[in-house]
Amino acid sequence: MSFHGWTVFALFWVVFVTTPGPNAVNCISNGMQHGFARALWGVLAILTQAVLFLTLSALGIAALIAASPALYEGMKLAGAAVLIGLGIRGWLLAGRPPAKGHVAGHTIYGRALMIATINAKSVAGYLAAFTQFVQPHVPIWHQMGVIYPTALTITTLSYCGYTALGALMGRAAMGAATNLWFRRAMAAAFILYGLLLGASGGAAVPR
Repeated sequence: MSFHGWTVFALFWVVFVTTPGPNAVNCISNGMQHGFARALWGVLAILTQAVLFLTLSALGIAALIAASPALYEGMKLAGAAVLIGLGIRGWLLAGRPPAKGHVAGHTIYGRALMIATINAKSVAGYLAAFTQFVQPHVPIWHQMGVIYPTALTITTLSYCGYTALGALMGRAAMGAATNLWFRRAMAAAFILYGLLLGASGGAAVPR
């Protein structure tokens, strides 16, 4: 990959991972509820999903999924249902005081991994990255030596930033009404993304 090609890919990836979506909403929520350090389990889950999807794209599996309308549609609708369900649950629980006490890192990780993975539309984003930036005449794993660190570094910075934003908001002295409004806004965002995912066509929705 040339320097120009790498620059264009890096800019594409910045837009891909910084546009607010379900992952960003979950990172903000984790930061508010658990603090920055513990909420990093959620960022680790997103990186796990990124490595998985990048590898599947390199192997061509993502292209096979995108080429199978029935499988792709099923994954999309299942992901939409989960997001909507999470949003409805969050809305109903918004009026309750946040649960106190220790939340295990694997619990934060598991929920974040589920949210990151169920968005079948992100397959289109990874597929776009490979069809636009991977050179067919260069061995794929040579190019992955550039793509992996670039994508994972930008992904880490983006979602650590969202997590830090949530942690700062969690430390702010928000009144009960403001806290309720914000938690319901986070829940509504999940419902909205679920509806967009279920109704969307071929373009990737935000991550």
